[in-house]
Amino acid sequence: MARALYPGTFDPIHNGHIDIAVRAGALFDEVIMAIYDAPPKKLLFTTDERLALAEQALAHIPTLRIITYTGLTIECAREQKVDLIVRGLRNVADFDYEQQIGWANNHLAPAIDLCCLFCNHAYAYLSATILKEVASLGGNCAAWAPPHVLDALAVKFNRPELRSGNEVFLPHANKLVHRD
Repeated sequence: MARALYPGTFDPIHNGHIDIAVRAGALFDEVIMAIYDAPPKKLLFTTDERLALAEQALAHIPTLRIITYTGLTIECAREQKVDLIVRGLRNVADFDYEQQIGWANNHLAPAIDLCCLFCNHAYAYLSATILKEVASLGGNCAAWAPPHVLDALAVKFNRPELRSGNEVFLPHANKLVHRD
């Protein structure tokens, strides 16, 4: 039985994350999404909020369970007795980073392999950082995350327009602006 760990901060979970989780769920007998509790970066959502958002987004995948963890990802993988770690790749920068981390993890735990899945082209530009920035400025990000995540972002940023999925009106959006 092949078991995989899909780690990340998921702050918040978005459609790119969901795409990788669904595809990993089809490939492996069990996928454990591991939400990192205390990364060295500023988070918008608490661990409990990120866990709740992920659970709601992925409830339809019967072979997936969600946990939280602290410490090294490779130690979490060992504790969960997984065969491999799943990561999503959007671009060359992701590849370089994941290759480097993968080699380090292989040194620490040679029995745990790395499986990288290329993201769906529709999400090649998407990151949680971009989602949060667009949401914070009231932009339409309805295609990037499930409705319950958009609702959570609307509350965090006091942007009720995100809940309805309406685009923010930008009067210059369809005009070419030239400045000398």
